[in-house]
Amino acid sequence: MERLLVLARHGQSEWNLKNLFTGWRNPDLTALGVEEARKAGRWLKSEGYGFDVAFTSSLGRAQRTCALMLGEMDLSDIETIRSEALNERDYGELSGLNKDDARERWGAEQVHLWRRSYDVPPPGGESLKDTAARVLPFYIERILPRVMAGDRVLVAAHGNSLRALVMVLDHMTTQTIAGLEIATGVPLVYRLKADTTVLTKSVLERDIDV
Repeated sequence: MERLLVLARHGQSEWNLKNLFTGWRNPDLTALGVEEARKAGRWLKSEGYGFDVAFTSSLGRAQRTCALMLGEMDLSDIETIRSEALNERDYGELSGLNKDDARERWGAEQVHLWRRSYDVPPPGGESLKDTAARVLPFYIERILPRVMAGDRVLVAAHGNSLRALVMVLDHMTTQTIAGLEIATGVPLVYRLKADTTVLTKSVLERDIDV
């Protein structure tokens, strides 16, 4: 039994390019983001991976990434489950603001604390802890049972919703998670043991040509 779980952050969005806090706002992918998603799908196909079910968020950039990846793999017709539980963290009052402008307004140290601390939310928004409080129950109740039943599972979501998952899968602490960056369009490939812990993990190298 494979117990395959692949996590992929959406390709570059228009607001990633503009250095804006995005959260639950809904910008589309850039041309580069589209190519990142397609390349991820081509790489997975070239390595012999396939999927039985996909999970994604309620936000367009993740859904489009999921669809582009599956399209490159000739898997557009597989079951795809969408849920707000996998949405990016809500940045509250920071949403739509340029990150440099936010640093000028609140100070670099405060903005860094909002972005990278585990449990300090921005004004009106979510911390990573808050994000994990919705992501992890969904993972346990909906995603993990499919993996453990032998389905090959793709999760196309967001930097922080995936950080919440990786923190658990990789046994990271509230301190070490602060330094984790998940690149756009770069799949993280996990195989799980029978006890649900990680057997192996591999990461697509961005400079591979496929």
